[in-house]
Amino acid sequence: MAIRNIVKQGDPVLEKTARTVLNFDERLAMLLDDMKETMYDADGVGLAAPQVGVLRRCCVIDIGEGPVELVNPVIIEKSGVQNESEGCLSLPGLYKTTVRPMKVTVRANDRHGNVFTVTGEGLMARALCHEIDHLDGILFIKRAVDE
Repeated sequence: MAIRNIVKQGDPVLEKTARTVLNFDERLAMLLDDMKETMYDADGVGLAAPQVGVLRRCCVIDIGEGPVELVNPVIIEKSGVQNESEGCLSLPGLYKTTVRPMKVTVRANDRHGNVFTVTGEGLMARALCHEIDHLDGILFIKRAVDE
């Protein structure tokens, strides 16, 4: 495993749509492992592949309950509303209030290609939405409701 550089706001990779993962191989496993190590090293709760310069639809999240790896994630259900302060490893030191669903269910693949669903509430729902936005080239500041 290796700690990768986290790209910062202004890098064009953060505004691009990530490509669907088709190969569930050792390269994907290495990317996911590196992303987890990078996220933990930066004291983050989530990290998407574009944030380490890789345009693939995968992300990792750990809100303190153990890591979750999501490959090709899609939000399939959402409900409720939460307005909370949000930050991002690609925009260090910047926090803005965003509006996100209170609860989301996401369908994704694991590192082996198996399909699973995960439901998150509160911080987990926020993290899921935030990281999936990264896969679509959307930074959280576009969702900010305060200036």
